[in-house]
Amino acid sequence: MMRRTYCSCAILLLWLFMNRAEAHPHVWVTFHSEVLYAADGSMTGIRHSWTFDDMFSSYALQGIAHAKKGQYTRDELASLALTNVESLKEYDYFTYARANGKKLKFAEPADYWLEYKNPGLTLHFTLPLKAPAAAKAVQIEIYDPSIFVDFEFAKDKPVSLSGAPPQCLATYDLPHQPTPAEQARLGQLDAEPLDPSSTYGEIFANKILVRCP
Repeated sequence: MMRRTYCSCAILLLWLFMNRAEAHPHVWVTFHSEVLYAADGSMTGIRHSWTFDDMFSSYALQGIAHAKKGQYTRDELASLALTNVESLKEYDYFTYARANGKKLKFAEPADYWLEYKNPGLTLHFTLPLKAPAAAKAVQIEIYDPSIFVDFEFAKDKPVSLSGAPPQCLATYDLPHQPTPAEQARLGQLDAEPLDPSSTYGEIFANKILVRCP
């Protein structure tokens, strides 16, 4: 059992991330990812916007003090945002990237904050690369290895580039649809959950590919 952290207004959110064996999936996220580039054309990081399902958002907001009913400011959600990024660290922020086939390493999240628009919470955060990547092909995958969190591209604006050379093109692939055998395996996960070290969830990854000729 992973160590539990009890901290004021963020107990429920952290609890849901840490007790991953209790449901499958338990959290649904609709996301947009923006791939960031420097002036020299090298990739520098990824900016994520993750919108959580309304049930998870409702649980996460319980106990958070706010001045206006049904409204939450960025300051009021600041401690919850911090707990989000701290609890996600153990899971590599569900973000994996390769440049020209070589694995990229991310630094600690920056510019993280939560936004509330009824009925859901949206977590905004930037994952900087530890070192800029000058590459013709970058592949980014967003998924939960244990399939506790279900990720889905935003329909209106799934992927964008910021500061990239004009010839760069971003495309994306939706997750693999499970075969009957895989569907049966997924149906067993509540009783036989996967842990964060599992690679099974990778076959259901959301994929972003950026090519720069």
